[in-house]
Amino acid sequence: MHHANTHKSGYNFEALITLEPELSSHIYTNDYGNKSIRYSNAEAVFLLNKALLKKHYNIKDWSIPKGYLCPPIPGRADYVHHLNDLIKTEENVKGLDIGVGANCIYPILGSQIYGWHMVGCDINEASVDAAKYNVLSTEGLSERIDIRHQVDNGAIFKNIIQPEERFTFTMCNPPFFTSAEEALKASARKNQNLHGDDKGLNFGGQANELYCNGGEALFIKRMIRESAVFKSQVSWFTTLVSRKETLPKLEKQLKKLNAETTIISMTQGHKESRILAWRF
Repeated sequence: MHHANTHKSGYNFEALITLEPELSSHIYTNDYGNKSIRYSNAEAVFLLNKALLKKHYNIKDWSIPKGYLCPPIPGRADYVHHLNDLIKTEENVKGLDIGVGANCIYPILGSQIYGWHMVGCDINEASVDAAKYNVLSTEGLSERIDIRHQVDNGAIFKNIIQPEERFTFTMCNPPFFTSAEEALKASARKNQNLHGDDKGLNFGGQANELYCNGGEALFIKRMIRESAVFKSQVSWFTTLVSRKETLPKLEKQLKKLNAETTIISMTQGHKESRILAWRF
């Protein structure tokens, strides 16, 4: 975990319960004698996130519609901290989150940790409405966060980046799976590893949040292609890449476009991921 990540030392559950009392019913002592929650339980994960946002990021209220993606806060914060390392010489930072989701987590973290101005966009209108609600629920967020609806399902930056508008960076957690079936199978394996009984997606997620034709590889290829059109308006384009084997093809595509690339490794526990960043 990034050295600046406030969650690297674990959770103070006593303090979190004070802020979100309902969380107490989901806490148990594991085999190592440590307090924890059952991460296979969607309600427990949601309440933990809500408490973490209150305690560490001064968020007054936060919610997501039932069944929408409930992201792990520490991992999302890591992406933000690594972005700050990438752009640390920049001033008046403005970032764009592609696929902001109902949770609006990246704009919230970028705003609250580093004071960045953020734009979040999504193709799902219900996600846009929920993200706007989360922005309005904490005083001051609306001054730094703008949520936009992407009306063209085939576009990524088009319609969102306006003429003469400049961004320090773009970021994205792309749809990982290629189909609903693949997403459900992965969740079942995950829940089994967590000793959970829940057969659904403990982290939630709507179709557009979890899967798309071709999975993350094809989505990122589309993003790279379109980024070349907006290269004069963005300093750094970035995206998470979950599958390491996807990288060589993406790097090859970027090389053809004469883009400068960098890969940032991220590790949380046993999970490994990476940020692919490029600029022209």
